[in-house]
Amino acid sequence: MLDAPLRRLIDPPLDRLSGPLARHGWSANLATAIGFAIGLGAMAAIAHRAHGLGLGLLLLNRLLDGLDGALARRSALTDLGGFLDIVCDFIIYSGVPLAFALADPGANALPAAFLIFSFIGTATSFLAYAIMAAKRGITSDLRGKKSLYYLGGLTEGAETIVAFVLACLWPAWCSSPMDPTTPSARSTSRS
Repeated sequence: MLDAPLRRLIDPPLDRLSGPLARHGWSANLATAIGFAIGLGAMAAIAHRAHGLGLGLLLLNRLLDGLDGALARRSALTDLGGFLDIVCDFIIYSGVPLAFALADPGANALPAAFLIFSFIGTATSFLAYAIMAAKRGITSDLRGKKSLYYLGGLTEGAETIVAFVLACLWPAWCSSPMDPTTPSARSTSRS
């Protein structure tokens, strides 16, 4: 819901940042790959309850996700680039809730499962619409120039990032009612 209006704010600084990177030989696919590796690091940090480090790595992952698009617009949008971008995005989007579940299965597994379930529904409708739009030649620059066109929704990238930031800042708020045998319940009952 917020992605299209935010494009006007975030595209100009991303375009400025991508210039020096392009001059130093960075490609969009390189930015995607580095961002993906950093996103995997964010997942590992969150799974080990290093939420601050996880948040920093996640924000860096999202910055590189924006830069890969800016770099692609400097050269040419490719099907491979669009494929890598969306696959890596959805792996990270589903991996962050998984990381919270791994950190404290008793408290976080159910909320993580629900979030992953919602992402699968979103991804399915998102990609199914992209296929139909491509078949019918439907395009739009509302969300910037992209390799594939998709329909906006109630929760898009911006809302997902906000939810992940809040979860990293206040992980206890993202838990289900605690079982007294879970690690998070034992640590909060001592305070």
